[in-house]
Amino acid sequence: MLIGTSYHSLDSQRRVTVPKNMRGSLGNSPVLTRGLDGGIFLLPESFWNKLVNNLEHQPFTKKKARNFLRLLSNDAYVVEPDKVGRVTIPDTLANAFKLDKDVVIVGSLQYVEIWDRDTYHTYLDSIQDQAEEIAESLEWEEHA
Repeated sequence: MLIGTSYHSLDSQRRVTVPKNMRGSLGNSPVLTRGLDGGIFLLPESFWNKLVNNLEHQPFTKKKARNFLRLLSNDAYVVEPDKVGRVTIPDTLANAFKLDKDVVIVGSLQYVEIWDRDTYHTYLDSIQDQAEEIAESLEWEEHA
């Protein structure tokens, strides 16, 4: 399970250290890609495969399915963390999501998000007052 929040800085080569508690869950070949809401996704290979499988079963004739497939796949990169757990953020993603220096790495249960620190806190502040409303609007199923 990928949980927690960690603050880091990109080095001059746009590398960031993935927190130790998250590395094992990411596997050997995680995928970096465009995220939603303002951050980029660092997806375990297994989660990426599920996502791709789901997208491949979407009707090719549906424009929204093609668009989402493009957003995820066109800027997707298999990354190999180095010996100390650093991954390099490609220019395309760093520029698109304004990742310059200070970043936040957030575990989101099945995947990791990497955000610009200011963007992350602005986004979090914008939804904080809606927490109860968001929770009440969700449909919950009890799972054993």
